[in-house]
Amino acid sequence: MDLELKGRPLVSGIKSGTALVSKKPLSFLGGVDPETGLVTEKNHDLLGKSIKDVVFCFPHGHGSTVGSYVLYSLAKKNVGPKAIVNETADPVVVVGAVIADVPMVDKIDISQIRTGDTVEVDGGKGTVKILERKKACT
Repeated sequence: MDLELKGRPLVSGIKSGTALVSKKPLSFLGGVDPETGLVTEKNHDLLGKSIKDVVFCFPHGHGSTVGSYVLYSLAKKNVGPKAIVNETADPVVVVGAVIADVPMVDKIDISQIRTGDTVEVDGGKGTVKILERKKACT
């Protein structure tokens, strides 16, 4: 089924996994529990969901520069995302992805990706391949 979306390469590396997609921006500082990887930001569409071991797709980050360190800390505790896909990269998230060695791509229309899809992110090429669509509920 391989649908390939072309964006801008930011942090090299190739990772595949299950997509977790949000329509809302997120701050890693105060928006994600640094011990568990659960989204804690009030009124967020992923409140209570885990970003552990997923390809995390969201429009962009916001908030404090300390968010970069939170992303690094999540990765070191093995509760962070496998890869990050943004529509517009925020410098805080990019720095966090660089220091945490998390592949990252932006300039992607994340509305093309659904939570539960199996995707592959190539941060060096700037591509996101949708390998398998989540089966629709009947």
